[in-house]
Amino acid sequence: MDSLFTEQEQQELQSNAPLADRVRPATIEDVIGQEHLLGTGAPLRTFFSSGQFPSILFWGPPGVGKTTLALLIAKHISYDFIRLSAIESGVKEMREVISKAELMRRKGKRTLLFIDEIHRFNKSQQDALLHAVEKGIVTLVGATTENPSFEVNAALLSRCQVYRLRSLTDEDIRAVLEHAIA
Repeated sequence: MDSLFTEQEQQELQSNAPLADRVRPATIEDVIGQEHLLGTGAPLRTFFSSGQFPSILFWGPPGVGKTTLALLIAKHISYDFIRLSAIESGVKEMREVISKAELMRRKGKRTLLFIDEIHRFNKSQQDALLHAVEKGIVTLVGATTENPSFEVNAALLSRCQVYRLRSLTDEDIRAVLEHAIA
């Protein structure tokens, strides 16, 4: 048996998961909306095809897929996935993550560091990331609802590609609901 849980336990866990987690896309083909980033020839589609991802900042309103895209990237490239919330984490936690990523890198495993609400990090917290991003110790994926040009310091911003996610259209929301019902 590959799982720690029986099939019934897995179904129960899934049924108790938040709705967003239960309907979260499992592949980029399942993502609804964001055609400008995931359509044929679009930047994220190209990264998924090549398996090579730069450090990225996803900027957009809540609920448009920033976290989902980070999870799909980590899954696609089989990186160790570490998630921090800028609201709950400080420089100490970040240094611990970077140390772990350095150790993993020596063992041949890369790390994707996802920072939710990255715009809430202060300058010293953002500066603590610079070396790790610049040296490739981590591949950073940050998510923000605020314009990163104003909320992320210039040094970190220059080491990341910024992609703006658009609000879902009524048609997109209908498709999400139909998928959830199915």
